[in-house]
Amino acid sequence: MLKPNKHSHPDRTVINVSLLLLAHLQTRRIDSYDNLLKYAKKIVVGGDVLFLPALNFLYLMGLIDYLPKTDAVEYVGPNEDI
Repeated sequence: MLKPNKHSHPDRTVINVSLLLLAHLQTRRIDSYDNLLKYAKKIVVGGDVLFLPALNFLYLMGLIDYLPKTDAVEYVGPNEDI
């Protein structure tokens, strides 16, 4: 469960990094894994640690898809089949 507590900095949580990555992917639609990692490192302190959990969260929510042939992440939008 992703539950922030009183000691969590609001900008350094998995939910915040997920939101920032999602906003970035909505404008570009597809971006490489390396570019997203660089973006997370640049935008948030500790973004390199929170990057993979944020991607996992977005994937589990059905908002992104990983393309292994091109090593890229694609924004697929909200999944209405759930």
